[in-house]
Order: sequence, then structure tokens, then C-alpha cells
Amino acid sequence: MQQWIETDLEEVIEKLPPRIAEKLVDREDSDELLEVVLDLGRTPEARFPDDTVVLSDREIDHNDLEYVTQNISPFGADNRAGIERTLHRISAIRNRTGKVVGLTVRVGRAVYGTIRIIEDIVRTGESILLLGKPGVGKTTMLRDVARVLADDAGKRVVIVDTSNEIAGDGDIPHPGIGSARRMQVPSPDQQHAVMIEAVENHMPEVIIIDEIGTELEANAARTIAERGVQLVATAHGNTLENLVQNPTLSDLIGGIQSVTLGDIEARRRRTQKTVLERKAPPTFDVLVEIQGRNNVLIALDVGETVDKVLRGFRVSLESRWVEENGEVRRAQFERSPSILVQGNSMGARSRFDYRPMEPVREQVAPPPSSYEPADGENGDEREETGLVSVMPYGVNKGKLQQAVQAVSAPIRIVDDLDDAELVLTTKSFYRRRTNALRNAEEQGRPVYVLRKNTTQQIHQFFRAITRDDGAHRQNQARIAGAIKEAEQAAEFIKQGERHAELSPQSSYVRHLQHQIAERHGLSSSSSGREPTRRVVMFDG
Repeated sequence: MQQWIETDLEEVIEKLPPRIAEKLVDREDSDELLEVVLDLGRTPEARFPDDTVVLSDREIDHNDLEYVTQNISPFGADNRAGIERTLHRISAIRNRTGKVVGLTVRVGRAVYGTIRIIEDIVRTGESILLLGKPGVGKTTMLRDVARVLADDAGKRVVIVDTSNEIAGDGDIPHPGIGSARRMQVPSPDQQHAVMIEAVENHMPEVIIIDEIGTELEANAARTIAERGVQLVATAHGNTLENLVQNPTLSDLIGGIQSVTLGDIEARRRRTQKTVLERKAPPTFDVLVEIQGRNNVLIALDVGETVDKVLRGFRVSLESRWVEENGEVRRAQFERSPSILVQGNSMGARSRFDYRPMEPVREQVAPPPSSYEPADGENGDEREETGLVSVMPYGVNKGKLQQAVQAVSAPIRIVDDLDDAELVLTTKSFYRRRTNALRNAEEQGRPVYVLRKNTTQQIHQFFRAITRDDGAHRQNQARIAGAIKEAEQAAEFIKQGERHAELSPQSSYVRHLQHQIAERHGLSSSSSGREPTRRVVMFDG
């Protein structure tokens, strides 16, 4: 990628006490400096990407701290200060009386060219929300977005700059933002008011905002978007699912509300009657998850993606990365949402669990199982006896045994998960997400959920087993074949093949094949359109 970096490192080094500045000037890797930490009564430290270096054996005293504070601009309400016309930031730590007892001198860098990976999206005029962990480059990308839209696209760009994070300290903004205009925010709690002021007073076509973090700011962002102004902003959170779970910021992606469905609609969806749905159109059209300096995941339709997350469906994102030769590459990437949706409740779930998020089911057949019994296990026994091995969990075992005998149901009750083909539990137990149920799902055992622990519900379960047994066996055979194909493909790639394209499968089977690729340390993506959509495995 065509990038170049502007540091102004001399400006920050000369603000440090001479005995500390001399140590930095003498270092060959000083251009990689991230920050200098000056804490009262401790030795000064310089932090580099891969190392922390002590700059002096003498501890920091009040004179050292005063030397720095007298050579920089005054601290604001957020205890941040800067150096005129640079991106460097100095943050203060104070004691209970307000006296400065520590300083963090952070080196700011203007990196030009970071926008290239999403430049085509930025130029469409759609509002874009950037997410990512601290230090991954969100603010750097915002700065480059402002410059490209103002200088190259010729748009009227206004930056709402809290703590002078984007355009640097002083009244004259850093040249890294190009000809974009900058409105300074006196204190963080006034950011929402300055956002509205920017629209009302200065007629921008684009507004750039760093770190939307409060409900007032989220409301201001929606107001701006409704006026037809393009928004490019960052927010607290690493992924889209983080915003879904954040009641303060969920309005950025449309807001989340609890809705009660009618009986017919609830049966059609196979969910509880109370579910979570998106409340309104999202404020932002596109969401970009910044994975690294040259790697992003993009949700090109935020509304559609949020709807899939709330229903527990796998979401399709566009993965983009930059090769060493500067070429931007793209691929489709699928993942399951990292939240568990059950009715109107959301619980935390591992981000790396790629199993499907099925809603609580009432008296319906379970999803196909990925479990394939080994030779000599209950799979062979079932073929011989026609019995289904069921482990009751939270269901009265005596009542279940009586019901089996009363109707001669093809059920064999077992106590051990290893001997079970499926697990029978109740809604109240399923909601608790106990270790036993998690283990069952992780091993591919279908979990049937009864609404209540009654004989009538158990009989309905028997009817579902009898009705769906033939189809279930066919599904099992088809899934077993797809799993075998994926395992063979993984072995071929390990032996030197560059990639392997599998047979078209349903979305559920595809995610099982994605799991197999991940287990073998391989990459995978889905290609094509339904009904011929398939998994492609590759080494990388």
C-alpha cells in the first residue's frame, strides 16, 4: 500500500527534560517511539512496539513534571494537552488535590494512505461506522478519510474534534486532515452539542466524529444522518455484536426492541412469542471492523446484518486485506453471531464458537446433528433395534419411562451423554445454558426443548420423533457425507493442494464444514449463490 508517515518527533522530544531527551535522541529506533511515561517517584520509561526502555536511573520529581507542563498547552477538562500543530498528546494523572503526579506523552503520527482499503465505500456517500480495539488505527483512518474527501473528492468536510484527537493541538489544524475544517470541542460532554452545531451553522456534506460513546451523541448522529449528511465515525466496541448488546449505542445500528409475536408467526419462526427485533433504520449504512492496520471486515448492509444477528443466523461479511505488493484483496467471510438470542434475552457467547445459534424450540424437530457414531456405538444399535437413545435432562425420568411404556414409544432412556443420540430438556433448563447442555451441543447432540415438564408435552415429543425419524436419518447420512468430504479436503490441502472446493450444501452443513477447516488450522469461505453455495478451503 502506498503509505507514508509524518511524525514530528523532534517537537515532542524537545518538550521532555534534557536528561531524558538526550537518551531518546541517541537511540537508533527513536522513530518507532510510541509514548514516554513520567510518574512521580519512578524512573522514566519509553515504550516501543516490542520493548519498554528505562531512560534514566534517576526517579522523576516535581521539577521534571513541571518542565513538561510549562512547555505544552494547558490541560483541558479531560486532562489532555498537546503541542501546537502536531498530533502528539500529553495526558495527566493528578492526585486528590489536583496536582499533576504523572504524565503520558504519546507520539502522534499522520499516516497517509490507510483509506485505500475502503476508499471505494467512502466515496459512495454512505455513512460509515468504524470499530476496533484501542490502538488499531481508527483515528488514523478517520484523519485520512477527512483528507481524501476534502481534497480529492472536493466535499465540504467538518471534523468534530474532541480533545483535538484528530487534527492536533492549537487553533491551526494539522495538515494531515487536508482542507477539511475542524471544530474543537471544549469538553467531552459537549460533543453532541457541537455535532448539531456543525450541521446547523456550516452546511457540511460530510461530518467526521471520533468515539461516539453516549446516548446523546448517538441521538445527535441520527439527527445528522436524517438531514442527508454523510457521517464517518468511530464508536466504542470491537464488533457489530458489541453494539447490539450495548443499550446506549444500539441506536447507531437501528436500536433493539422486544416484540410480542402472534401464535401463528411464532410457530412459523419457531421461536418464543417474545423476540428481539431492530427498531428503526440504522444511522450508519456500512460498518467496518478494523482487525489490523491492513485488514478489515465490512458489513455492507448494516440493517440486514443486524436482523440476522438478532435471529441467530450466520452473517456474511466482506473481508479485505492488503498484500505485500499493495494489492487490495477481497473474500466473503461468514461467522455466527457472538451472542445467543433466546426470546427477549441475550447472553454472552464465545466469539469463536461457530455453531448455529438456534432459538428455543417448542415441540419441533431439532436441527440436524453433526454427530456421527463410531463403529460399535449406539448408531449400530439403533439400526438393529429401531430405538432412539434419549438422555433426559431436567425432565422427570420416571414420568418419561411411564410414557414410553404407555405408548410403546421407540425410545431408550440413557443416563450418559456418550450413549445418547439426543437430549430432552425443558425450556427453563435450556435457558440456564448449563455445562451439560453446552457439552451436548458441542458434541453435536440435538437438544429437544419441552415447554413444560408434563405427560402431554412428552407425548408430543414422541410424535415428533416418529414423524421425523425417516427424514432425520436421511439428513444424518447427507451430513455425514459432507463432513467426510470436508475432512478429505483438509487432508489434501495439508498434502500440498492450494485450495479445495466442496459440494453445494445448506447453510447449516456449510458452517459444520467451516468448523472442520478451523479445526485443521485452515481458512475457508463460502462462494456462489443458493442453492449452489459451497465452501472453499485454502491454506492461509
